[in-house]
Amino acid sequence: MEAARGRVLITVGDPNGIGPEVAVKAAHSLAGDASLRPVVIGDRHLVAPIAERLGARLETDRAAWGAPDGGIDFVEVDGISPQDVAPGRATAAGGRATIAYVEKAVELVKDGTARAIVACPHSETSVNASGRRFSGYPNLLAELQGTGPDTVFLMLVGAGLRIVHVTLHERLHGALERLTPDLIERAAVAGAAALRQLGIDNPRIGVFGINPHAGENGLFGDEDDRIAVPAVAALRARGMNVDGPEGADIILCRLGYDAFIAMYHDQGHIPVKLMAGRGAAAMSIGAGFLFSSVGHGAAFDIAGQDRASPDAALAAIRLVGGLH
Repeated sequence: MEAARGRVLITVGDPNGIGPEVAVKAAHSLAGDASLRPVVIGDRHLVAPIAERLGARLETDRAAWGAPDGGIDFVEVDGISPQDVAPGRATAAGGRATIAYVEKAVELVKDGTARAIVACPHSETSVNASGRRFSGYPNLLAELQGTGPDTVFLMLVGAGLRIVHVTLHERLHGALERLTPDLIERAAVAGAAALRQLGIDNPRIGVFGINPHAGENGLFGDEDDRIAVPAVAALRARGMNVDGPEGADIILCRLGYDAFIAMYHDQGHIPVKLMAGRGAAAMSIGAGFLFSSVGHGAAFDIAGQDRASPDAALAAIRLVGGLH
């Protein structure tokens, strides 16, 4: 049971992208580390050839997982047939498989097999082509957990920054219309809980303003006074160590914060992607367990060419595995 508590599952993402290669390379590089040896989840016909090129075997016997012999711990999922694999293309079959791998991983977390999940790159185009409405992992996890909308949020991590997003993949006008004190409060509470899971007991959190200069006392709009200020007050009433709202450009320059709260996608993504690039990890928080995905896409242009780096996946595994 001790091993299960620390075990990380790694799903291969879109089978037509670099995900299978990234997952297997990451798992292989950690095969000798019993404390952080991930379990790959995907189709055998995708994973086995990559493992063979690396000189590794697949270990499906759970009793033997973690053995220091260079094997890659593996759970097979019948996600996509070999004839439907189309490297370099976004397809509905690839989207269905992507979701099937995550569903299996969530099932294994629920039954105590593991404590955390890392998802290799997906394609939102592929998943939506399969007929499933998908705008990122937070909404999918909320659906699988049955917790309803706006209960799972994204925290982007990289280069020493952790930024929680109140809204995510939606048009900016709609995102700003949806902002409420309650929604901001829920995102911050989920962020604080995730930070505690990562070993930060009393996190200090900075809240970005909605408008430039957080509205500057109404000069640039009253949204901050109506929405962000009450949210911060409610968080402080909970006993949380929260500052703001302040202009994002100002508060980001200050040291000592464990995380920030961004109001919309680009406000949070730009700083992390600028500083961390493809090394960023995207954590879905609020689902009751640690879930991270890599901060880069499926790279269809180099799929199947043995050119993909596992560095972002390794960073995500170490993050949720406790080596942050």
